[in-house]
Amino acid sequence: MERLPAGPAVLCFSHQNWADPFFILAVMPNQPRTYFFGPEQEEMRRGFRNRLMRWGGVAVPYRPGRRGLVATTARAEALLGRGAIVAIAGEGRIHAGERIVLPLEQGPAYLSLRAGVPLAPVAINGTSWLGFRRVVRVRVGLPIAPKPGIGARPNAAEVARVTAQAQSALEALVADFPDRPRSGRIGRCLTELFNDWPEGARPPVQARNEDAATN
Repeated sequence: MERLPAGPAVLCFSHQNWADPFFILAVMPNQPRTYFFGPEQEEMRRGFRNRLMRWGGVAVPYRPGRRGLVATTARAEALLGRGAIVAIAGEGRIHAGERIVLPLEQGPAYLSLRAGVPLAPVAINGTSWLGFRRVVRVRVGLPIAPKPGIGARPNAAEVARVTAQAQSALEALVADFPDRPRSGRIGRCLTELFNDWPEGARPPVQARNEDAATN
């Protein structure tokens, strides 16, 4: 946690489970306050997780479409300007596999560069299957500072560079955490309670690129 920037920052975190934001909140300092980019505005009144985030005032919801994202980016940038921390699930979805990081979207890097604040990679491990007395690890990587003079309109090359750095950092942070066996019946129910799998159900655990190359 000593790697966490002292002031405003964008946190780009890995994402395996609906509960990940709550583990981040559990380890973050009270000040500066931490907010989460998303979910969609029309979803905020549906589901326990979204209602809890809405009640806690920690969500920066967005409307789908370009205009909605532009407006939400402006709100997030304003929060950063006031010294807050904005956390974003960089993969844009949950995934299966403790040592996996899906290709990151460019939103975290873009917001970091536009606001002129560091991007801190944050890896969450142990949430693939929830259960009592199971270890959950939240590990902060070295912050990626924006180059001076980028300004309010970062170019595509710089956004791609910061995104690639964050990708490498997250992959290194999760590389030593083994996949855990499925939890018991209650743990399995808790794990999947609010998970939204794009595939419709939990996919098989994906292999890391280097593992797949050697098999």
